[in-house]
Amino acid sequence: MSIKILIADDEVSIRNSIAYALKREHFTVETAVDGRDALARVTTFKPDVLVLDVMMPGMDGYEVCRQLDHRKGLGILLLTAKSDIVDKVIGLELGADDFVSKPFDIRELIARIKALARRVERESAPAWPDTPQRLGTVEVQPSSRRAAAGQQQLELTPKEFDLLALLITHPSRVYTREELLELVWGIDFPGETRTVDIHIQRLRKKLGEHQAILQTVYGIGYKAESV
Repeated sequence: MSIKILIADDEVSIRNSIAYALKREHFTVETAVDGRDALARVTTFKPDVLVLDVMMPGMDGYEVCRQLDHRKGLGILLLTAKSDIVDKVIGLELGADDFVSKPFDIRELIARIKALARRVERESAPAWPDTPQRLGTVEVQPSSRRAAAGQQQLELTPKEFDLLALLITHPSRVYTREELLELVWGIDFPGETRTVDIHIQRLRKKLGEHQAILQTVYGIGYKAESV
Protein backbone atom coordinates (compact mmCIF):
# COMPACT_ATOMS: atom_id res chain seq x y z
CA MET A 1 0.00 0.00 0.00
CA SER A 2 1.44 3.37 -1.05
CA ILE A 3 0.90 6.00 1.65
CA LYS A 4 0.00 9.41 0.21
CA ILE A 5 1.24 12.57 1.94
CA LEU A 6 0.06 16.11 1.20
CA ILE A 7 2.33 18.97 2.34
CA ALA A 8 0.71 22.40 2.69
CA ASP A 9 3.11 25.27 3.40
CA ASP A 10 3.49 28.68 1.76
CA GLU A 11 7.30 28.52 2.03
CA VAL A 12 8.59 26.75 -1.07
CA SER A 13 11.90 25.73 0.53
CA ILE A 14 10.09 23.96 3.39
CA ARG A 15 7.63 22.25 1.02
CA ASN A 16 10.42 21.00 -1.19
CA SER A 17 12.70 19.80 1.62
CA ILE A 18 9.91 17.81 3.30
CA ALA A 19 8.75 16.40 -0.04
CA TYR A 20 12.30 15.33 -0.91
CA ALA A 21 12.78 13.57 2.43
CA LEU A 22 9.42 11.78 2.17
CA LYS A 23 10.02 10.63 -1.39
CA ARG A 24 13.31 9.10 -0.24
CA GLU A 25 11.18 7.10 2.22
CA HIS A 26 9.04 5.90 -0.74
CA PHE A 27 5.89 7.89 0.09
CA THR A 28 3.69 9.34 -2.66
CA VAL A 29 3.84 13.10 -2.17
CA GLU A 30 2.01 16.19 -3.42
CA THR A 31 2.29 19.79 -2.23
CA ALA A 32 -0.10 22.72 -1.71
CA VAL A 33 0.86 26.39 -1.56
CA ASP A 34 -1.83 27.59 0.88
CA GLY A 35 -4.94 26.56 2.82
CA ARG A 36 -7.40 26.76 -0.06
CA ASP A 37 -5.08 24.76 -2.29
CA ALA A 38 -4.78 22.19 0.51
CA LEU A 39 -8.56 21.77 0.78
CA ALA A 40 -8.84 21.29 -2.98
CA ARG A 41 -6.03 18.72 -3.08
CA VAL A 42 -7.46 16.77 -0.15
CA THR A 43 -10.50 16.18 -2.38
CA THR A 44 -8.60 15.25 -5.53
CA PHE A 45 -5.43 13.60 -4.16
CA LYS A 46 -7.12 11.92 -1.16
CA PRO A 47 -4.02 11.86 1.08
CA ASP A 48 -3.58 9.60 4.07
CA VAL A 49 -1.60 12.26 5.99
CA LEU A 50 -1.76 16.05 5.69
CA VAL A 51 1.30 18.02 6.87
CA LEU A 52 -0.23 21.44 7.44
CA ASP A 53 1.49 24.75 8.21
CA VAL A 54 -0.50 26.87 10.67
CA MET A 55 0.61 30.34 9.53
CA MET A 56 -0.38 30.66 5.88
CA PRO A 57 -1.85 33.70 4.08
CA GLY A 58 -5.50 33.76 3.09
CA MET A 59 -6.63 30.64 4.94
CA ASP A 60 -4.50 29.45 7.84
CA GLY A 61 -4.05 25.89 9.05
CA TYR A 62 -6.61 26.28 11.83
CA GLU A 63 -9.33 27.14 9.31
CA VAL A 64 -8.34 24.16 7.17
CA CYS A 65 -8.78 21.96 10.25
CA ARG A 66 -12.22 23.47 10.89
CA GLN A 67 -13.33 22.70 7.35
CA LEU A 68 -11.96 19.14 7.62
CA ASP A 69 -13.58 18.58 11.03
CA HIS A 70 -15.56 15.52 9.96
CA ARG A 71 -12.91 13.96 7.75
CA LYS A 72 -12.30 10.25 8.02
CA GLY A 73 -9.12 8.35 7.24
CA LEU A 74 -6.93 11.48 7.24
CA GLY A 75 -4.18 12.15 9.76
CA ILE A 76 -3.25 15.83 10.28
CA LEU A 77 0.15 17.00 11.52
CA LEU A 78 0.51 20.74 12.17
CA LEU A 79 3.67 22.74 11.56
CA THR A 80 3.78 25.79 13.82
CA ALA A 81 6.34 28.54 14.28
CA LYS A 82 4.78 29.36 17.64
CA SER A 83 6.11 27.75 20.79
CA ASP A 84 3.12 28.72 22.94
CA ILE A 85 1.33 25.56 24.11
CA VAL A 86 -2.01 27.37 23.76
CA ASP A 87 -1.57 27.59 19.98
CA LYS A 88 -0.80 23.88 19.83
CA VAL A 89 -3.78 23.01 22.02
CA ILE A 90 -6.04 24.99 19.67
CA GLY A 91 -4.86 22.84 16.77
CA LEU A 92 -5.49 19.60 18.67
CA GLU A 93 -8.94 20.78 19.72
CA LEU A 94 -9.73 21.44 16.05
CA GLY A 95 -8.95 17.81 15.23
CA ALA A 96 -5.24 17.74 14.41
CA ASP A 97 -3.45 14.57 15.49
CA ASP A 98 0.01 15.95 16.23
CA PHE A 99 2.23 19.02 15.85
CA VAL A 100 5.86 19.89 15.26
CA SER A 101 7.39 23.30 16.00
CA LYS A 102 9.51 25.21 13.49
CA PRO A 103 12.43 25.07 13.08
CA PHE A 104 12.21 21.28 13.19
CA ASP A 105 14.58 18.38 12.90
CA ILE A 106 13.64 16.65 9.63
CA ARG A 107 14.30 13.26 11.23
CA GLU A 108 11.77 13.90 13.99
CA LEU A 109 9.22 15.21 11.47
CA ILE A 110 9.59 12.10 9.30
CA ALA A 111 9.23 9.88 12.39
CA ARG A 112 5.99 11.59 13.34
CA ILE A 113 4.64 11.37 9.80
CA LYS A 114 5.46 7.66 9.77
CA ALA A 115 3.55 7.28 13.03
CA LEU A 116 0.44 8.75 11.42
CA ALA A 117 1.01 6.58 8.36
CA ARG A 118 1.05 3.47 10.57
CA ARG A 119 -2.47 4.35 11.67
CA VAL A 120 -3.54 4.20 8.02
CA GLU A 121 -1.97 0.77 7.70
CA ARG A 122 -3.75 -0.38 10.88
CA GLU A 123 -7.07 0.69 9.38
CA SER A 124 -6.41 -1.36 6.24
CA ALA A 125 -5.87 -4.40 8.47
CA PRO A 126 -7.92 -3.69 11.60
CA ALA A 127 -6.52 -5.00 14.88
CA TRP A 128 -9.82 -4.54 16.71
CA PRO A 129 -12.30 -7.42 17.21
CA ASP A 130 -14.78 -7.76 14.34
CA THR A 131 -17.80 -7.76 16.63
CA PRO A 132 -19.26 -4.57 18.18
CA GLN A 133 -17.83 -3.72 21.59
CA ARG A 134 -20.16 -2.26 24.21
CA LEU A 135 -19.49 -0.73 27.61
CA GLY A 136 -22.50 0.66 29.42
CA THR A 137 -24.37 2.91 26.99
CA VAL A 138 -21.40 3.34 24.60
CA GLU A 139 -20.73 1.06 21.63
CA VAL A 140 -18.00 0.95 19.01
CA GLN A 141 -18.21 -1.01 15.75
CA PRO A 142 -14.61 -1.65 14.65
CA SER A 143 -15.39 -2.99 11.18
CA SER A 144 -17.25 0.17 10.15
CA ARG A 145 -15.39 2.49 12.53
CA ARG A 146 -18.65 3.81 13.93
CA ALA A 147 -19.42 4.70 17.52
CA ALA A 148 -22.61 5.54 19.39
CA ALA A 149 -23.57 6.75 22.84
CA GLY A 150 -27.12 5.78 23.75
CA GLN A 151 -29.05 6.22 20.51
CA GLN A 152 -26.77 8.98 19.23
CA GLN A 153 -24.12 8.34 16.58
CA LEU A 154 -20.80 10.03 17.40
CA GLU A 155 -18.80 12.04 14.89
CA LEU A 156 -15.22 11.11 15.81
CA THR A 157 -11.88 11.85 14.23
CA PRO A 158 -9.70 8.79 13.47
CA LYS A 159 -7.62 9.25 16.61
CA GLU A 160 -10.69 9.81 18.81
CA PHE A 161 -12.18 6.56 17.53
CA ASP A 162 -8.94 4.63 18.06
CA LEU A 163 -8.60 5.96 21.60
CA LEU A 164 -12.22 5.18 22.52
CA ALA A 165 -12.06 1.72 20.91
CA LEU A 166 -8.87 0.82 22.75
CA LEU A 167 -10.28 1.80 26.14
CA ILE A 168 -13.68 0.17 25.60
CA THR A 169 -12.24 -3.13 24.34
CA HIS A 170 -10.11 -3.32 27.50
CA PRO A 171 -12.53 -2.26 30.26
CA SER A 172 -11.05 -1.46 33.67
CA ARG A 173 -7.52 -1.63 32.23
CA VAL A 174 -5.56 1.43 33.36
CA TYR A 175 -3.35 2.95 30.64
CA THR A 176 -0.67 5.53 31.27
CA ARG A 177 -0.58 8.53 28.97
CA GLU A 178 2.68 7.24 27.54
CA GLU A 179 1.10 3.87 26.72
CA LEU A 180 -1.85 5.54 25.00
CA LEU A 181 0.49 7.78 23.02
CA GLU A 182 2.40 4.74 21.79
CA LEU A 183 -0.60 2.44 21.16
CA VAL A 184 -2.92 4.97 19.52
CA TRP A 185 -0.51 7.42 17.89
CA GLY A 186 2.50 5.15 17.42
CA ILE A 187 4.60 7.93 18.98
CA ASP A 188 7.31 7.52 21.56
CA PHE A 189 8.34 11.11 22.27
CA PRO A 190 8.54 11.96 25.99
CA GLY A 191 6.75 15.15 27.00
CA GLU A 192 3.97 14.98 24.39
CA THR A 193 1.33 13.41 26.65
CA ARG A 194 -0.77 16.60 26.54
CA THR A 195 -1.97 15.22 23.19
CA VAL A 196 -3.71 12.37 25.05
CA ASP A 197 -5.37 14.75 27.54
CA ILE A 198 -6.76 16.94 24.75
CA HIS A 199 -8.27 13.94 22.94
CA ILE A 200 -9.84 12.63 26.17
CA GLN A 201 -11.40 16.08 26.70
CA ARG A 202 -12.76 16.05 23.14
CA LEU A 203 -14.18 12.55 23.61
CA ARG A 204 -15.86 13.51 26.89
CA LYS A 205 -17.46 16.52 25.24
CA LYS A 206 -18.81 14.39 22.39
CA LEU A 207 -20.02 11.65 24.76
CA GLY A 208 -21.97 14.24 26.75
CA GLU A 209 -24.07 12.58 29.48
CA HIS A 210 -22.34 9.26 28.73
CA GLN A 211 -18.82 10.57 29.43
CA ALA A 212 -18.57 9.00 32.90
CA ILE A 213 -17.24 5.77 31.35
CA LEU A 214 -13.96 7.59 30.66
CA GLN A 215 -12.29 7.83 34.04
CA THR A 216 -9.11 9.59 35.09
CA VAL A 217 -6.78 7.58 37.28
CA TYR A 218 -4.96 10.44 38.95
CA GLY A 219 -1.20 10.36 38.69
CA ILE A 220 -1.34 7.49 36.18
CA GLY A 221 -3.65 7.88 33.17
CA TYR A 222 -7.09 6.75 32.01
CA LYS A 223 -9.43 3.78 31.90
CA ALA A 224 -12.93 2.94 30.66
CA GLU A 225 -15.32 1.60 33.28
CA SER A 226 -19.05 0.89 33.21
CA VAL A 227 -20.95 3.06 35.68
